[in-house]
Amino acid sequence: MTTPIPKAQQADIALLLEGTYPYVSGGVSSWVQQILHAYPQYKFAIVFLGSKREDYAEFRYTMPANVVHFQEHFLYDDLSSPEEPMPVKGNPQDFEKIKKFLRSLETYDESPEARQTILAEILAITQAIRSNGGIPLDDFLHSEEAWNLIRDSYRRHCTDPSFVDFFWTVRIMFKPLWLLSEIAENLIPVRILHTVSTGYAGFLGGLLHHQRQLPLILSEHGIYTKERQIDLLKSSWIRDNRNLFQRDPMEVSFFRQMWIQFFEWMGRFCYNAANPIIALYETNRLRQISDGAEAERTRNVPNGIRLERFVPLRSMRTEAIPPVLCLIGRVVPIKDIKTFIRSMRRIVNKLPQAQAWIAGPTDEDPSYVQECKNLVASLSLQNHVKFLGMQRIEDLMPLVGLVVLSSVSEALPLVILEAQASGVPVVSTDVGSCSQLINGLDEADQALGSCGRIVGIANPEALADASLELLTAPQKWQEASAAGIARVERYYTDDLLFERYRQIYDNALDSSKEAR
Repeated sequence: MTTPIPKAQQADIALLLEGTYPYVSGGVSSWVQQILHAYPQYKFAIVFLGSKREDYAEFRYTMPANVVHFQEHFLYDDLSSPEEPMPVKGNPQDFEKIKKFLRSLETYDESPEARQTILAEILAITQAIRSNGGIPLDDFLHSEEAWNLIRDSYRRHCTDPSFVDFFWTVRIMFKPLWLLSEIAENLIPVRILHTVSTGYAGFLGGLLHHQRQLPLILSEHGIYTKERQIDLLKSSWIRDNRNLFQRDPMEVSFFRQMWIQFFEWMGRFCYNAANPIIALYETNRLRQISDGAEAERTRNVPNGIRLERFVPLRSMRTEAIPPVLCLIGRVVPIKDIKTFIRSMRRIVNKLPQAQAWIAGPTDEDPSYVQECKNLVASLSLQNHVKFLGMQRIEDLMPLVGLVVLSSVSEALPLVILEAQASGVPVVSTDVGSCSQLINGLDEADQALGSCGRIVGIANPEALADASLELLTAPQKWQEASAAGIARVERYYTDDLLFERYRQIYDNALDSSKEAR
């Protein structure tokens, strides 16, 4: 049965979402669902931005009734050109705006003056690519001016012999901006904007802010530019055709560096427009400032969970500690499932009855899932490691002895809060806010004790030893369980989260002009 798509003439709040809710399950999407349900008095419009339509199957969430408008756009669905495009000249004066920005991507000037200059250049481009601006999309794709601009940039800086790859890289990088401009011009009237990342969604938020003079709220669960940098440095789709003798192994290719700069400047464009700029925890707030956010606009609003959902699970546990380690999350490289699997070889050697449950979707990266299953077989762990797929958290928590996170990147994982509320200790890598959640932030928080253990990234031996320490020592396990319950009840409830965002929304709505 096809889910009906709500449409409306206006709304209170536009949520700008990139590659997440309602198509992709996970911490960010769960948070979005929380926010939507928490404020039934507001009418929400959701603008979903994705890569290609084929990358998304069906909704993973049922949108509540206060989502009155939904629209989706896919940035890379149509990158091809007509077989015989009509040649156009292009306006040299308007193309000079893109030329200036492209040159900024080729260099790295972090002075305050340079930052302000480049932000002004981006704003000038946003005016030029509007429907009544001086650079229609066809001009960017097919004009002589565009050809000259890309050719000259390649000659100045690119050491990769393939001009064709560079040509398509620039087109792929810039073309979505025209779609975002069109979305901004045609979005229904709303009173405030709320983007849940920088990137393309944040750039759209900046466009709408400047075009309509609307308040823009930014909530970053992870630092988008940092995550994209990791993706770009690991990516195989960005080619580097130089041979072994032409390439410095320590050098980041010009293609990758240009993409990284592009996303950094989109982030700064969003930071320049947003107020407040919200992080989940202090380390990320400081990273936002170092990336260009004004400190006085930043603040921390940690995630929160509904305690009533998890308190009953504590009494459903057996007295004995189950020798079950559960990783709850997507089976994708950033979760580093392989390190968890490798740790199980050491754990099983010392605790033969131990089981590892991997509970989460397996459809996002099938090749990685297969690699993980092959690793299980190669370590002879088929009787100990189970891929469960999506599971209800309420069904898992009473049955497991530990929740494990082996990720190489996290923000403030809801699964740790859920484990704490259920009384289950956590072993996690030292990423994001995980150390804060497990060991405490300030003196009063730390006095509650540790609700688990923190280990280094990609260290299966340390992960195994920390897990064994808790699973085989009932007193330590009970102390960790009690500390987790105390911490989540004091600092991480959904009541605290909702009150903070209620104030943020009320302040923004009071200052808004549109859709009244």
